[in-house]
Amino acid sequence: MAIERTFSILKPDVTRRNLTGAVNALIEKAGLRIIAQKRVLITKAQAETFYAVHSARPFFGELVESMISGPVVVQVLEGEDAIKKYREVLGATDPAKADAGTIRKEFALSVGENSAHGSDAPETAAVEIAQWFAGNELVG
Repeated sequence: MAIERTFSILKPDVTRRNLTGAVNALIEKAGLRIIAQKRVLITKAQAETFYAVHSARPFFGELVESMISGPVVVQVLEGEDAIKKYREVLGATDPAKADAGTIRKEFALSVGENSAHGSDAPETAAVEIAQWFAGNELVG
């Protein structure tokens, strides 16, 4: 297994309910290190760029509006097989189908307000990390 990095966003439904610490506790309990983290307001243009892969999907507008509805916490996580491990900690997109103890089962309000985003591949993680963090902000 290799040490790798992945990107995470704790979405507005998490920050609005002051659950950042609780979500971070699950991340750290899974053996992932948070090596960069900041709370930001995403602009509409940033959200549209970030989720451009979904631009043709019917939920795109709702997704963008949700992401700009309040602050988010962007993070870089590091650990053994971090991408796979974080996706396991996230749980299924639909919280009703997520396993107990996962972020989405414990905290998500709905499929649309599913509490967090995680990169799906090393290439995606690299692009997403670079979109939100300068190299000197990664302090693992």
